[in-house]
Amino acid sequence: MSRMWGHLSEGYGQLCSIYLKLLRTKMEFHIKNPRFPGNLQMSDRQLDEAGENDVNNFFQLTVEMFDYLECELNLFQTVFSSLDMSRSVSVTAAGQCRLAPLIQVILDCSHLYDYTVKLLFKLHSCLPADTLQGHRDRFLEQFRKLKDLFYRSSNLQYFKRLIQIPQLPENPPNFLRASALSEHISPVVVIPAEASSPDSEPITDLVEMDAASQSLFDNKFDDIFGSSFSCDPFNFNSQNGMNKDDKDRLIEQLYGEITALKEELENFKAESARGAVQLRGRASELEAELAEQQHLKQQAQDESEFLRAELEELKKQREDTEKAQRSLTEIERRAQANEQRYSKLKEKYSELVQNHADLLRKNAEVTKQITVARQAQGDVEREKKELEDSFQRVSEQAQRKSQEQAEVLETLKRELAASRQELQVLQGTLESSTQAGAEQNTRIASLEQERDRLSQAAEQHRDKMAALQAELQQLRDTLTHEQESSRTELEMLQTQLRDKESTERALQQRLAEERLSLLQSTARQAECMVQDALARMEDPAHISCTGSADCLLSQTLAASECAERLRDAHSKYLLDGAAVGSLLPHLALFAHLVSNTLLQGSATSHVAPVEPADRLLELCKQCGSETVSYLSALQDPGKVASADCSLVTAYLGQISAIGEELRPRGLDVKQEELGDLVDKEMAATATAIEVASARIEEMLSKARAGDTGVQLEVNERILGSCTGLMQAIRVLVLASKDLQREIVESGRGAASPKEFYAKNSRWTEGLISASKAVGWGATVMVDAADLVVQGKGTFEELMVCSREIAASTAQLVAASKVKADKDSANLCKLQQASRGVNQATASVVASTKAGRSQVEEKDSMDFSSMTLTQIKRQEMDSQVRVLELENQLQKERQKLGELRKKHYELAGVAEGWEEDAAD
Repeated sequence: MSRMWGHLSEGYGQLCSIYLKLLRTKMEFHIKNPRFPGNLQMSDRQLDEAGENDVNNFFQLTVEMFDYLECELNLFQTVFSSLDMSRSVSVTAAGQCRLAPLIQVILDCSHLYDYTVKLLFKLHSCLPADTLQGHRDRFLEQFRKLKDLFYRSSNLQYFKRLIQIPQLPENPPNFLRASALSEHISPVVVIPAEASSPDSEPITDLVEMDAASQSLFDNKFDDIFGSSFSCDPFNFNSQNGMNKDDKDRLIEQLYGEITALKEELENFKAESARGAVQLRGRASELEAELAEQQHLKQQAQDESEFLRAELEELKKQREDTEKAQRSLTEIERRAQANEQRYSKLKEKYSELVQNHADLLRKNAEVTKQITVARQAQGDVEREKKELEDSFQRVSEQAQRKSQEQAEVLETLKRELAASRQELQVLQGTLESSTQAGAEQNTRIASLEQERDRLSQAAEQHRDKMAALQAELQQLRDTLTHEQESSRTELEMLQTQLRDKESTERALQQRLAEERLSLLQSTARQAECMVQDALARMEDPAHISCTGSADCLLSQTLAASECAERLRDAHSKYLLDGAAVGSLLPHLALFAHLVSNTLLQGSATSHVAPVEPADRLLELCKQCGSETVSYLSALQDPGKVASADCSLVTAYLGQISAIGEELRPRGLDVKQEELGDLVDKEMAATATAIEVASARIEEMLSKARAGDTGVQLEVNERILGSCTGLMQAIRVLVLASKDLQREIVESGRGAASPKEFYAKNSRWTEGLISASKAVGWGATVMVDAADLVVQGKGTFEELMVCSREIAASTAQLVAASKVKADKDSANLCKLQQASRGVNQATASVVASTKAGRSQVEEKDSMDFSSMTLTQIKRQEMDSQVRVLELENQLQKERQKLGELRKKHYELAGVAEGWEEDAAD
């Protein structure tokens, strides 16, 4: 919306655009800093918690507040620039429309100004003043703008009755003085309470209408009678020939019209008041009806919910009734089963009674048999006396008979006892059956009563079900009506949804086009960057640029890693177009790194052997061409999906391989001997420096003994500066030893120092090379100084030697601190010693130049005794000498170039470059 309104250059377009941009900035600020409330009111403790007591967070928070306040001030200035300050614009509707949003802007600006001042004081207590120079400049600019805008706003009539605007101090706070924080006063914005009520507005309107009517009457009166009559109404003699009666009549007529107009005005006021009262009453009635309708709607919803609950309860009761009916059916089935069982028991009882009667009959027969037996026994006893003679013959027979009879008697007794027991059991069974029958009859009676009661309850439930079905039908009708209305609303919502989907599709399409456009523009800029790098490779001015293989390898590695990340981001973009935000940074970084790789490869080829240099330069050009092709494919919508940077990665790998070939191969020593070699070289360097210092002292003593005048002064100054340089180099070597010892102790772990040196062989070789260069440079400089003191050498040779020593010590410092911790105390000492060497070298060069100047002044020519012809001859000789020296200088420069080339080739042979080329 901000961009849309920004296309309107006139009217409210720019104001709306800037205001929407401010709202977007405010929302982004609160999203990044959720601890800040919407009104920005926070205590100092909450402000500290928002930064989490981290100076980095406070630094970032200050920048975000500056951006926020910048948007506020931009809106402030735009609104004031759109107003015509020559008129009272604050009382017009258009002016108030523009000034209304500034009330919230004033509130936010006061809080942001206060928090910015406190954060800047906190940052100055933690960070150096130079680091915060940009913050102070930005704050000073915003302070001047805010102060000016507050002053201009306080003079507007519109703000005087709505808000009390604070005034900022005359001068901004001095952040370089910590005590100035106590002098800071937080600006407070006061919003006074409304003094007038809305009821007084009609009265004001009526007064304004009276004033307008009076003004209209005065204008009409002036038009009729003239302005002079308005100034002096009783001067009737100055009128245009009108007599007194006509004037009186006209005055009375006008007074009558005035009275009629006043009455008409009063009637109009009364009618307006009645109309306003009627409208207020009608509005109150409509509000009451609306509240009643809402109440009825709520009641209907409550009744609907209640009926739904009752319907659910009736459903549950119906289910309970069905369960009761099923249980009643089960009880009836059980009653029938009990009746069948009772009939069976009754039949069994009849059988038992019949069996009991049979047993009684059997018992009577047995009793009769026993009586007969007893009578037979009596007859036997009577016959016993009569048959004593035959007793012996029939005794055994009698005994057998008696035994048999006894056995029969016992058998009959046992049968009788069993019959009696069986009779008792049958009697108990008969009694229990009688009791069970009575209980069954009682239970059947109760079940019949329960069945009648349940039948009545079922009848009542049927009546209730009928009533509920009627209510349910009514509810169904209501539900049908609501469904129809809901269907209508649903169709409307579906229509709106389809419209919204079509709008969203259009927006999605537009967003996709904008993403593609953004990708194309970024790819176009990246392509221009790579093409510029290719053009610079062909530039003759670039031929003098040189580079190392190590730097080329680091650039190539960074470009390869970026290419991998770019490939992943490209794949994500093809899957989801919204991922273009992650593709663009990788694309820009990829073009930057490839451009740097191409330039670094071209610079490295300038100092490499011919064959590797040609291959490296050709690969760089091919890599650049392939990169341009890849970026061109990203700009074509039809080729975005098929664009691939794998060929670029392959060329980078080939460039990296050539860079590995060009790297130094190191010293021809075993890995186990590197540690001992480092200690030996450092000791040799220290010894060389001590010997050089002793020689310089010896030369200084000889110079003092043998030289006088200017020569003594020059020699003392040169040798003194050389002594200072040797002392600075000695301090540098000692600091380098301490730092190397710390690096080895912190990095070797459980391994020995020799193993650490062997593991980091390239770093160790750099230390050895730097140490050798320092020792050799010190020896050469002492020899040059000796020749200068003896008058056999030149000052230029001494200056070159001192500069060579400075370069060697810089190499030693770089090799020592490459693996050091940035917070190491020994590293600080080494850097201080390096600065001391640089100062001592500058002192040697300065003393050498000064000595040369003194010697040249001493040997200046005397032109007092020379004639014109002699001077002309000397001038011609000087010109010849100048031409010879210039020719010699050119030859020496060519020789220097050849020497450097040969030195590079010899260094390549020593490092094994020829072997790699043969492979």
